[in-house]
Amino acid sequence: MKLGARMMKTGLAVAVALYVASLLGFISPLLAAIAAVFSIQPSIYRSYQSIVEQIQANIIGALIAIVAVYTLGNDPFIVAFAIIIVIGVTMNLKMNENTITLAAVAVIALMDSTDQTFINFAASRFSSMILGILAAFVVNFLFMPPKYETKLFTKIDSATNDILQWLRVTTRQLSDEPALKYEIIRIQDNIRWLDHTYLLYSEERTYTKGSRFSKGRKLVLFRQLITTTKKSFDVLKAFHRLDKKIEQIPEEFQDTLVSELDKLVNAHEKLVLSLKGRIKQTHRKSLRQIEQPNIPLLVERLMKVYEESNNPDKLVFLPLASQLMEYYYQLEKLKRLLKSYQKYNPNTYIQTTEK
Repeated sequence: MKLGARMMKTGLAVAVALYVASLLGFISPLLAAIAAVFSIQPSIYRSYQSIVEQIQANIIGALIAIVAVYTLGNDPFIVAFAIIIVIGVTMNLKMNENTITLAAVAVIALMDSTDQTFINFAASRFSSMILGILAAFVVNFLFMPPKYETKLFTKIDSATNDILQWLRVTTRQLSDEPALKYEIIRIQDNIRWLDHTYLLYSEERTYTKGSRFSKGRKLVLFRQLITTTKKSFDVLKAFHRLDKKIEQIPEEFQDTLVSELDKLVNAHEKLVLSLKGRIKQTHRKSLRQIEQPNIPLLVERLMKVYEESNNPDKLVFLPLASQLMEYYYQLEKLKRLLKSYQKYNPNTYIQTTEK
């Protein structure tokens, strides 16, 4: 079992909440621990959003619970009725699921039977909940703050390498069908995580003007890296769907197709390597001259071959032609963005491992 940072932070937040609650003599330190579990978030920005939202939800829950107890009592059906009202109010305010759940827990905790003065009992339990929320925020802020830039680029680099390797194998009809089918599903899941990690990275806040400009350029570049990776994946899926039908293409044209796609893959790899700082600075400008693929001409030839063909299945190659053109277009766009990024950020490379 792999212990992630979020798992460790959750455990630490619970420990801090329990310790501080016991130290302050709260009646229900367990509630502080429960609140801490629900309050851990994957990023500092989301943690800040969560603390504001959960305090609001807990205040709503506490007010409804107090009104319900003083007017109707704390019969189980009254508790259920109060929870329904709280859930309805928080849903109308479009709060997230964890916040709604914690607000419902607050109602149950506050409306529990007790021999103490209700207002003191409610204040103690409400304070315990707030303590748990604050403990989670402090731990999330101070302990192992996430570095989504590194995580994002590592995921992009890994997904791109997998796709480009499979493209090389598949275009030569060397791929194992069951293995490729499994890999396509796995890569598709990884690409979904790319979008999720990009969102978390975009939410990270910067506090200086220079950092904001640098972050903005990186966001644009990463978005294009992801788009280009997706387009290369679309090409791989197009080849996979064609399977043995690729043999219908004349052998001479098959060789041209493999050669041009190799140039496209090499160009993609070199751009990623350049961003990682693994290409000499003196060579970076020569990226434009390194075996530039001529995909428009390739697609034109593909269309001409099958315009002259009487094969009824010739239209199945139209999606491949479309995907090749789109991949080529996005790769050219990535090249322009990378050139602009390196102009404003010379000798600045993106890491795939945390320092």
